[in-house]
Amino acid sequence: MSRLSEQEDFQVALCTAPDQDTAERLAELMVNDQLAACVNIVPNVTSVYRWHDSSGKASVEKDSEVLMIIKTHAELMAELGDLLEREHPYDVFELISCNIEQASAAYLEWLENSLRF
Repeated sequence: MSRLSEQEDFQVALCTAPDQDTAERLAELMVNDQLAACVNIVPNVTSVYRWHDSSGKASVEKDSEVLMIIKTHAELMAELGDLLEREHPYDVFELISCNIEQASAAYLEWLENSLRF
């Protein structure tokens, strides 16, 4: 790798969207802005979660969603969050990430060359 020294700085981030069209729109924004090298879109994910309504009452909800698996870099996570803050339809959207601890050198080089630094 030429510019970056730590492979653990590369991230796999997860974000859900309400439907395929929204996920594709968000993914294209991320890739076009070079905040993500690749976004895999996984349809038909069932999410079960606790939600508090406007009165503060909690309930268990279940919804069908689309999962985006985002390949990015730790330095870009804040900008990725800003993009989702502007463009994501949820008031509370998911954006969580894990370090990439093992990957081929060729894949890491491709990631590095596909992202904005």
